[in-house]
Amino acid sequence: MKTAKILFLILLVMASKMQAQVNEKSIVGVWESDKKDVRMEFFKDGANYSAKLLWGNLVVEKDGITSKKDSKNPDVRLRSRNILGITSLTGLEWNGKEYTNGKIYDPPSGDTYTCKAWIEDGKLNLRGYLGISLLGKTVTWHRYK
Repeated sequence: MKTAKILFLILLVMASKMQAQVNEKSIVGVWESDKKDVRMEFFKDGANYSAKLLWGNLVVEKDGITSKKDSKNPDVRLRSRNILGITSLTGLEWNGKEYTNGKIYDPPSGDTYTCKAWIEDGKLNLRGYLGISLLGKTVTWHRYK
């Protein structure tokens, strides 16, 4: 019985240390979706965090390299720009636990969604939604090496 209690305490301490390793700057760097269909670089942008689109299977031509144009952008002036390299996620605010109140632009559709993100077990979870978080989709990411 004592062994079980000691083991439980050790696991509890380890879990709290792992959780403590997530901090405001944990999101900074290059992340790839677990489906390996998109890559983004997250960076500090003033008081918030943003991300630029480095690569995505829906935003490059068949050669896998050449950027498609932002043809579905609601702003007609931006429809001739290359999609690769645009800052498509902006305004993520760190609240001490997760990143909230961001906006993410989806070039293939031309739509913009509210988003939030959190890091758990070394994975980045990014949830885009319309209105309320319940009406959204979460994509899981890993650090890209």
